[in-house]
Amino acid sequence: MGHQDKGLVLLHGAPMVAHVARRLAPQVGRLIISANRHAERYAQYGTVVADGEPALGEFQGPLVGLAAGLATASAAASASASTATSTADVDWVVAVPCDTPFLPHDLATRLIAAADSAQAPLAYAMAGGQRHAACMALRPSLLPDLRAYLLAGERKVGLWQARVGGVAASFDDAPDAFMNVNTPEELAVAERCAGFAS
Repeated sequence: MGHQDKGLVLLHGAPMVAHVARRLAPQVGRLIISANRHAERYAQYGTVVADGEPALGEFQGPLVGLAAGLATASAAASASASTATSTADVDWVVAVPCDTPFLPHDLATRLIAAADSAQAPLAYAMAGGQRHAACMALRPSLLPDLRAYLLAGERKVGLWQARVGGVAASFDDAPDAFMNVNTPEELAVAERCAGFAS
């Protein structure tokens, strides 16, 4: 996709982030979008946060964006609890990349159920024998460990997930739901995909 901002690439006449938000919003309490550019365009889909760790630098991969999102979710939960405007803390954060427009409508429920069943703090999607590490549900309490991992110079998502005891959630019934769009050829396939039925 060259140097295009993938979340803003048009798919079926709408930015890819719009398709992801449409799939995920009904499953979660709030959308937080990690974006280091075009914040004003992403803001129409959720709360936008930039990578928030100056020591890590910008554009350092998905885990840095995940850390910014976890910090925002944790801060919002703390503020709500202290003002008594919320009846529940944030128990789970569900993270997905902006280039997966066909996500399952029950993604959050199934990821959290897999983690709960294994008493694990994190679950990632697995479909057709392929790990989709960027699609995960995790406890906000993992933020300190994630920050330490990143400050040590590490960036590999799967390695960190294994380190914290992450487990796989099976989506073998929906392998195409995790199609990600990285090339013009994949975008053409996504345009033809019948998976756009709501």
